Order: sequence, then structure tokens, then C-alpha cells
Amino acid sequence: MVRVLGIDPGTRSFDVCGLDDGKVYFEEVIDTIKLVEGPESMMQAIEEAYPFDLITGPSGYGVQVTYLKEIDNPGEFMRTILLLLRKDDYEAALARRDLGIMVYAAMIKLEIEMKRRGLPVCYIPGVIQLPTVPLHRKVNKIDMGTVDKACAAVLGIHDQADRLKIPYSETSFILIESGFGYNAVIGVEEGRIVDGIGGTTGGPGFLTIGGMDAELAAIVGRWEKADIFTGGGVSISGRGSLEEIGDHLDEEGCRVAWNTIIEGVEKGVASMTVSTSEPREILLSGRWARTVRLREELTRRLSRFGPVRRVGWLEGATMVKEAAQGYVMVADGLAGGKYAELIEWMKIKEAKGTALDYIYHPKGRGVLKELAPWFRSSTQRNAQSS
Repeated sequence: MVRVLGIDPGTRSFDVCGLDDGKVYFEEVIDTIKLVEGPESMMQAIEEAYPFDLITGPSGYGVQVTYLKEIDNPGEFMRTILLLLRKDDYEAALARRDLGIMVYAAMIKLEIEMKRRGLPVCYIPGVIQLPTVPLHRKVNKIDMGTVDKACAAVLGIHDQADRLKIPYSETSFILIESGFGYNAVIGVEEGRIVDGIGGTTGGPGFLTIGGMDAELAAIVGRWEKADIFTGGGVSISGRGSLEEIGDHLDEEGCRVAWNTIIEGVEKGVASMTVSTSEPREILLSGRWARTVRLREELTRRLSRFGPVRRVGWLEGATMVKEAAQGYVMVADGLAGGKYAELIEWMKIKEAKGTALDYIYHPKGRGVLKELAPWFRSSTQRNAQSS
């Protein structure tokens, strides 16, 4: 019998999901701002869920399966490898209390506390580290879908296989994961993630600017990590939620924000058909997928690619987001539980390296060494030994 937890770090909330012998036994949703002040509320939730065999911890941009017990400096590991965050950018944004950086601060504090308590935690890959994604699709990419987006796809594979009564190898879909900050589009073929357009490479999200014209980057010059959390729907419309934007389409700012977000998703799905040519379905996931107006609009626009539906939740799950359910499914599979076959099939254990291992541009080649000179990924080790 396997008992595990998964922790999904979101811009608005951290969602904790527990499985006991493959069944949901624990759920908790904790406001991110509450965690910025300290990890006590998360520690209380973890204590309530005890005992367990493994926790999949917040993993940011992802890494090959790595256990917290192997990490000497958890704060630095989280800041540099999982969050790709320079120290000066982090400290400056923290002083301003930028919303996106508040999420990162909560993750760093949480990892340090979990290490102090000796909890059985592991960190897992995002889309770019997976061996099922061909190398040519990774060139000069960092964000092809962060770990939470990849975990939503894990749930999607299980859901489609279970609902249609087909093996994992016959599942195929394009997933739109629409979070409070970012949107992502993930392609799945034969039950494996084969491509992804992440929140900073695709269309804009509610908070984030999304894929940006490189000319803008050149003109502005100095950018901070916190800048990627702005420029999206809220900056365009001045409204505080996607629901508000949809309710005020008579305002020009809301119309522009709504159309650029929706069309960005539609273009992402259209381009993903290059990698996932005959999807059985288009699946919707994430916080904003709960918004009726958004679901109706996406269904209208995306039905030409396949039937559109929301991802089905695990039995017993009532409030944690899809990503948290996927996180805990990975924990269960890694611990040899009910979802071991799925995690093996997706080759999650075979993931390698970091999100910075596929940069070919001359100015980006040394960024991993600059950011974390103490770290050597397995990709680098394998290259040096070959």
C-alpha cells in the first residue's frame, strides 16, 4: 500500500493532494500570500496528512527526478535550478512584493523547512526534460510547460484512458492548461508528452506577457524575472480576474485582453497539430477552465480540432486543481503505487537535466554555469563522458 502527497505551487494558491492506495484521502488549498509569510500553514497540512511515503514538491521549471535528501543547499537549488532566478532579481522583486516573486519566495521557504524536517520529498521534470520530446523541439527553449502543466497532462492521460477504456498507448490529445498567471498548450501522442508551448513562449495569460517579440527585449534592454509576470490580460484591461474581463467586453481594454488571450490559445492549439496531428480530444484544465464563458468560447473556437471537454478529476477530488492531482499521481507512480505503469510509460524516470540544457544561442550557452556554477546536470555529465 502506497500513501503519497503532491504539492502544486500556484500564483493564487498552493494545492495539496494526498493518495492512499490510489484513492484521494487528503486535500488542502492554501493561499499563496499566506505562505509567503512562512511555511507554517503548509507544515500543518503536511502533518494532518501524515504518514506518507513520498511528497512530490513544488518543482518550477523542472529537473530530472531528484530527492531532497541529496541536496545540500535546498534554498539555492530551488532559486537557481528550479526557478531560474538570479539573486539580485529575487531580492529586488521581493522588496517590491511583486506577486510572481511572492510565489517563488514561498517555494524557497517551503523547501528549506521540508529539508530541515527531513521529509521524503522529490522534485520532478517539466516538459523539456522528458525524453519523449524530440531534441529538435527543445532548441533554445526553456519553458515548454512547467512541471504543473506537465502534471495536468499526466491526469489527462489517465482520464482519457479510463473514460474511453483504452490503453495509455492509444491516448492522444492537446491540453490547454489555463492557470491564474500562465497558459500552456501540451501535445500528447500515444500516451506520452511530445511537445509543449509554455506560458512564456505562447500566447499571453491573465498575468503574463507570454511569448514576446525579441525586438521589444532588445529595445528595453535590462529585464528582471518579475517582468514576465506582467503584460498580460490584467495589464491590458486593468481588471482583477478573467471573469471580470469577460463580463465587461463593452470596454475596449477588456475586449482586447479577451481576444488576445483566447486567440493566443487557439493559435497554440493550431500549431500543436504539427506535433499531435490527430488528437482524440482537446482537453481544458486549470483555474480559468472553471469559467463558463471561457469554456464556451474555447469550445466554439477549438471544436474544429476535435471534441472539447474538461479534464476529468480523480475520484474523491473535490477542490484541488488538476495540476495537484497530477503531482500526486507522479508521486504514487514513483513510489510503486497504482500509477506506476503510467509513470513508467511516460518515461518520467528517464527525464534528464534542467530547463537550461538546450540553449544554443551564443549569449545563453553559459547561463547555467553563471546561475549555478556548483550544479552539473546529468545531460552535461553524459556529454562530457561521451
